[in-house]
Amino acid sequence: MARDTTDDTPISSVDDLAGWMAAGCKPQENWRIGTEHEKFGFFRETHQPVPYEGERSIKALLEGMASMLGWEPIIDADKIIGLVEPTGAGAISLEPGGQFELSGAPLETIHQTCRESNAHLAQLQEIAEPLGIRFLGMGGSPAWSLAETPKMPKSRYDIMTRYMPKVGSQGLDMMYRTCTIQVNLDFSSEADMRRKMLLGMKLQPLATALFAASPFTEGKPNGLVSWRGDIWRDTDNQRSGQLPFVYSDDFGFMDYVEWALDVPMYFILRDGRYHEATHVTFRQFMNGALKGELAQPYPTMGDWTNHLGTLFPDARLKRFIEMRGADGGPWRRICALPAFWVGLLYDESAIQDALTLTRDWTLEEVNGLRDTTPRDGLNAKIKGQSLRDIGRDVLGISRRGLVNRARLNSEDNDESHFLAPLEESIARGTTLAEEMLALYNGRWSGSVDPVFSDYAY
Repeated sequence: MARDTTDDTPISSVDDLAGWMAAGCKPQENWRIGTEHEKFGFFRETHQPVPYEGERSIKALLEGMASMLGWEPIIDADKIIGLVEPTGAGAISLEPGGQFELSGAPLETIHQTCRESNAHLAQLQEIAEPLGIRFLGMGGSPAWSLAETPKMPKSRYDIMTRYMPKVGSQGLDMMYRTCTIQVNLDFSSEADMRRKMLLGMKLQPLATALFAASPFTEGKPNGLVSWRGDIWRDTDNQRSGQLPFVYSDDFGFMDYVEWALDVPMYFILRDGRYHEATHVTFRQFMNGALKGELAQPYPTMGDWTNHLGTLFPDARLKRFIEMRGADGGPWRRICALPAFWVGLLYDESAIQDALTLTRDWTLEEVNGLRDTTPRDGLNAKIKGQSLRDIGRDVLGISRRGLVNRARLNSEDNDESHFLAPLEESIARGTTLAEEMLALYNGRWSGSVDPVFSDYAY
C-alpha cells in the first residue's frame, strides 16, 4: 500500500464496516483490473541490494521518478517513501526491504495493463541505469541474508518488524525478502463477491505453482520451488492463509468483517504519526480499549481501511478482491497474472466452469495443497490429481473467458495470448523455479550470480 488512508468519518456500528465493503459493488461494465508488481533492486556491478540513502539509492530512484512523472511524493517522518499519481491512477511504493512496487491504475484490459507495466519498467530503467541499478523479477531474494537486506524508513514497517517474530517464524522473511505480482478485481454483488472469493481461495495454490520463482535462499537451492509460498505458511497465521468461512454457502461481507474485527491491529494513524496498536483488536478499539492512550481513541473509517490492508489471506477482501498467491517474476508474467484471473472471474461461463471444476474441494484439502505446493509445484496433488493436470483445465477455462471478453488490441488480438508463459509451463511440466534450478546445476555451474542478468528487467 502506497499511502495509508486518512478518513475521519466516524464508525457508528459494525454495520457501517460491512456497508463500506458493499459499496464496492459495481455493474460489470465498470469492472476494472488493478495490477501490482514488486521487484528487487540491486547494483549491477556487485549484485548487492540497494540502500535507502545515498547518491545511488532507493531515495534517489524515487526522487528521479518524481521529477520524471510529476507524481506527488509520499512523505513519512520527512523521508520520501513513495509516489502517487495526482488523480489516483497508480502509485509507487516501497516494501520493507526496498522492493520497488508499482500499484497500477484501474484499467479496462490486459493490453492496457501490459502497456502500463512496460512504461513503468522503461521509466524506472531510465532513472536506474545511470545509477548502476537494475531490478530482478523473482519471488524471493536469491542471495542476500536478512542482515544484508536494507530496511526502508517507513513507520508502519518498524511496527511490523517488532511484531512479526512474536507471531510466526517467517514474517521477517516475508517482509524483507519476497516479491509478488497481484491483481485487484471487482464484483457486482455480495453473491458475486462470494463466488470470486471462493475461487480465489481454492485456486490460489495453483497460482503459486504456476508462478513459482523462488528456489534459492542465500545463494543456494532451498529445496522449494516457491520459497515465498512456504514463507506464507508461517507468517502471522491469525491474519493469513485460508479463511474457513469463505467456504460457507451463505458467506457474506459481514462474515469477513467479524473475522477482521478480532485480528490484532498493527497501527493507528493520527496527525501523520503512527501509534503501535498490536495489543488490541479492532473490536477492542471500537469498544474504547485505547481511551487514555490516544487523544482520538475511537476508530474512523480511515482506521478500518488501514486495518483491512494489514490482513493477508490468500484472497483479500476490501472494496475489491486481491489475489495474493503468486511469486514475482519476469516481465511476461506481470501480464500473465491478471490475465489468468480475469479470464476466470470476468466471464460468466468461465466462472461457472471453474466453480464446477473445484466444487468438491474442501477446506482441508485446499490447505493440504497449500502446504505441499511450495515444495512440489505442479506435481502437488488434490483429490489424486496433479496441479499440472488441473492447471491445463483451468488455463483452458481462463483462455475461453478471455476470448469471450473479446477485448481486442489495435492488431485485433484478444487477451488470451497473455496466458502463453503459463501454458508453456504446463506443456513442459516444469515451473520457472525448476528451470532456474536446471540452469544452476548446468550452465550457471552452481552459482546464483547469473540470475542477476538472466532474470533482470
